[in-house]
Amino acid sequence: MKRYAYCFLTILLGFGVLRTEAQVTNGTYRALTDANSARVVALGGLPLPVHDGDLQTAVFNPSTISPEMHNQLTLSYVGDFSMQTHFATAQYSRTFENVGSFAASVQYYNYGNMLYASESGQTDGSTFNVSDYAITIGWGRELTDKWSIGANLKYAGLQYESGRAGALGVDVATTYWSYTNWAFTLAARNIGRQLFSKEMYLENKWLPFSLDFMASKKLNYLPLTIIVGYKDIQHWNKIYSDPLDLAGYYDPITGEYNEPGKVAKFFTNLACHLVVGGELAIGKSLFLRMSYNYETVRNMGVPKKRSLVGFSAGFGVRIKAFEIDYARSRNNIVGSPNFLTIRVDLSKF
Repeated sequence: MKRYAYCFLTILLGFGVLRTEAQVTNGTYRALTDANSARVVALGGLPLPVHDGDLQTAVFNPSTISPEMHNQLTLSYVGDFSMQTHFATAQYSRTFENVGSFAASVQYYNYGNMLYASESGQTDGSTFNVSDYAITIGWGRELTDKWSIGANLKYAGLQYESGRAGALGVDVATTYWSYTNWAFTLAARNIGRQLFSKEMYLENKWLPFSLDFMASKKLNYLPLTIIVGYKDIQHWNKIYSDPLDLAGYYDPITGEYNEPGKVAKFFTNLACHLVVGGELAIGKSLFLRMSYNYETVRNMGVPKKRSLVGFSAGFGVRIKAFEIDYARSRNNIVGSPNFLTIRVDLSKF
């Protein structure tokens, strides 16, 4: 079994290298990078290295798909009422003996109605709809009591007014569980490209690929799990030149641009790759969660203005066969979307 795990890990890294060589930009179909289940969002929006049979984790980390998820159903809803956007996800899992565990999910992203406008900006009040969707079939298998592997096959579609486009992609992931409550996940997500487009022009036809490494540690004497993630391994430089110069690098008197030094750039890039989070269990029925993403602070925050941009937080309540999770993610200074997920174990009915 270990041999199969090593082979799978080699294939995963090979996919990452080939995809990086082919294209290093973010790609289109950005909705595929957005987590919309409450627990995943509250803990950073990355592949979670957890092993507790939570179906929410399957979309981003198929190696967590396990027999413990058998006959689970999750329904997630995301509402950002300030922008009139609404996202929804439905997931279901079943396990088949000698084959493995499977998880199916349907994700729908509705960005609301938008006004028709001429080239000069004139409108007549008529609107059109913009939406994305994704259908995913995932498979996972535990090779040993320490190794698990998994893969997702996904179809993503765009529907912008009369324009249509579709793409096919895969995710591959492997997770290692230690006897000392450590867990490590390596996941390559969104390996694929566009299949067709109708009345749409998309310059970049690649999916928004990312290679992520995650680690978690469940403390021995405290019901706290600490999660640290290093995202976008394939792309080091995350610093861009801000045309508004909000950070104040441009001196208007001398006309000089005081560019940050190499050491400052290195640590800024490093920080932009890291996501830190934690989950605290209070008894067996209540869970508190929080995470911090510095890249969101740098890209979406306003210098010298205090805010909670970059923070995500939430909680979960477990009641018999149900678990209800809620989260808020502060992505900008304007507003925060609300994430609600209901997980049901149908086998307990």
